[in-house]
Amino acid sequence: MTAAYFPIKLVVGLGNPGAEYTATRHNAGFWWVDQLARDAGTSLRHDAKFHGLVGRARLAGHEVWLLQPQTFMNRSGLAVVALAQFYRILPREILVVHDELDLPPGQIKLKQGGGNGGHNGLKDIQAHLSTPDFWRLRIGIGHPGDRAMVAGYVLKPPRKEEQALIDDTLLRAHAVLPLMLAGELGGAMQKLHTDEASRRPHKAAPTA
Repeated sequence: MTAAYFPIKLVVGLGNPGAEYTATRHNAGFWWVDQLARDAGTSLRHDAKFHGLVGRARLAGHEVWLLQPQTFMNRSGLAVVALAQFYRILPREILVVHDELDLPPGQIKLKQGGGNGGHNGLKDIQAHLSTPDFWRLRIGIGHPGDRAMVAGYVLKPPRKEEQALIDDTLLRAHAVLPLMLAGELGGAMQKLHTDEASRRPHKAAPTA
């Protein structure tokens, strides 16, 4: 899909509400939105009509809404569609930040549209928006190796070394935030993925 040049007006971090989930892998999206709110000096406040914690932030010279649905992961779409419809925000102006099992810790990808990969939060957002064509910032958390172990895995905190890698990816995402807010999603994607590729270890050439 061709990258559309529309500024991001709503950043949605996915996670589960409650102190018991704060440090778990499934809340990686919350972590980034928390950081954006701190950077902007904005408080996220509960708004019943939007089913979540909401804040208006000024970042990199742009105004953007920040949202953390408080409906639990599998009902995230309720909050997203409520705020998007109220402020007339288009799906292509929405960035959803979420944990990604298919990427290892230390990797992060930006994309528009596509499938939901079995992620319950994405699945519900697609259903409520009636389109998959919103942007996704996919934060790698790794996979436990067995599909039956996924539910328990995402609801546990990352290991110390994994957390360090995830924190690094969030910093890299922050570096391309000005491009995303300006609508230069193609440039943000290229920079993020190029920077990531340069960090991966290169295999040594085989010796004769």
